[in-house]
Amino acid sequence: MKLLRFGPKGQEKPGLLDADGKIRDLSGVVDDIAGDTLTDAGLAKLRAIDPASLPAVAGEPRIGPCVGHVGKFVCIGLNYADHAAESNLPVPTEPVIFGKWTSAICGPNDDVEIPRDSRKTDWEVELGVVIGRHAKYVDEASALDYVAGYCVINDVSEREWQLEHGTQWDKGKGFDTFGPLGPWLVTKDEIADAQKLDLWLEIDGHRYQNGNTRTMVFNVAQLVSYLSKTMSLQPGDVISTGTPPGVGMGVKPNPVYLKAGQTIRLGIQGLGEQQQKTVAAK
Repeated sequence: MKLLRFGPKGQEKPGLLDADGKIRDLSGVVDDIAGDTLTDAGLAKLRAIDPASLPAVAGEPRIGPCVGHVGKFVCIGLNYADHAAESNLPVPTEPVIFGKWTSAICGPNDDVEIPRDSRKTDWEVELGVVIGRHAKYVDEASALDYVAGYCVINDVSEREWQLEHGTQWDKGKGFDTFGPLGPWLVTKDEIADAQKLDLWLEIDGHRYQNGNTRTMVFNVAQLVSYLSKTMSLQPGDVISTGTPPGVGMGVKPNPVYLKAGQTIRLGIQGLGEQQQKTVAAK
């Protein structure tokens, strides 16, 4: 299934994308694409519904973030060896963990704000993993059983705040609009192998990132297991699993960063595409 949330900011309704690409309204069935809806039982309930029996949504509504009421937005740094190299940092021997504030979450096609006085706002296409079961001390062999599905994430990053204002990466990762999620949450049964997905990103039509999840240092199962040993994970928590090479910071000889008035397009095989305009933060 492809699950989504549509409507004005803060008033999103749950929806389902049918086989013809039409949005169907799920608000008569569930309150939101969040929490218990993402458990095995919640998803089984949705799979039992004939999409044609649901109201069709007219027009082209705004698509909101594909998960509502996210409890934790956990990110993994330097999870592609070639990205670590372009960042002039060693390949990690254990996952590098940082957080994005949930206030950074926005829709996949919402504007991305360039923070005031920012000179180094950057892009990162990433595979998002949405948790579907309470996970604590999970072994790697069963870790994927705790995944509800996958989505596209743009881990927008302000590098000066991330790297030049102390040691906490979180400061450069959590600005408003720095976490576009979606367009869809694609349930894991539709993805044969999350470690064989192409992912890409363009700025104003120029392709900067081309990668594949097979080159992750730590795969999805390893990440879910590792994180579950450092924190409990709940349904609706989101993990952003790292970016392949091609970020603006790594462009040689001169890094390239975002400025207001640009268009970002990105996507992952089987998970859809995002498109954002960059605007100056007010």
